[in-house]
Amino acid sequence: MNISPVVPDLNSAMISSSAAASRSAAESGAGFSQTLRASLSSGSADLDAIFDEAAQRFSIPANLLKAVAKAESNFRPDATSRCGAMGIMQLMPGTARGLGVTDAYDPYQNIMGGAKYLKDMLDRFGGDVSLALAAYNAGANNVEKYGGIPPFNETQNYVRIVLGYLGAGDISAGTVSYGGFGTAPEAVKPAEKSGLSALNDAISRMIMMKILEMQMSSSDDDKDRKVF
Repeated sequence: MNISPVVPDLNSAMISSSAAASRSAAESGAGFSQTLRASLSSGSADLDAIFDEAAQRFSIPANLLKAVAKAESNFRPDATSRCGAMGIMQLMPGTARGLGVTDAYDPYQNIMGGAKYLKDMLDRFGGDVSLALAAYNAGANNVEKYGGIPPFNETQNYVRIVLGYLGAGDISAGTVSYGGFGTAPEAVKPAEKSGLSALNDAISRMIMMKILEMQMSSSDDDKDRKVF
């Protein structure tokens, strides 16, 4: 199923990035690890500044990174999904380890790691934003397996949501406080749902999980797929 990007010039802009910028964005693993080590601290984090830095480092529009983060966690550094995806960009444990992220709840590490992973997906799929987003959500192997956005309702809705945020204009991520390496960030968790709303959510999650288990049974990269 093909989903047309809300911002028509974004794909061409990504593909037309210079080779030099691409090489600079995809720095060596050692250099990236050094950046992550340098980030270990505590205090307030200006998320917009971090997104701008990540965008420049990996040659990705800052608003695209923010749109992904908004869809993933609504910029909550302490967010953890039911399947274990962590932080602002909702990195899976295996993905975080592969990127060299040692504290997925550190806003700087998490955003830099998520940006690098999204850049890898953009490179893998020729700068196609929709396919890169689908891969970020469902795994690159699933995108290749189905020859496009996989026929998973969750993934198709995810791509629409991110592109919708992207097309709505500039996104502000704000500022958060965090405790530094190895500690949970200081963030206010939303009130728990109750009553019929909670029951409906639980039923919907159960149905989705059953469908996804059937769809993903033969996938090579199920372990990196995020289910919310």
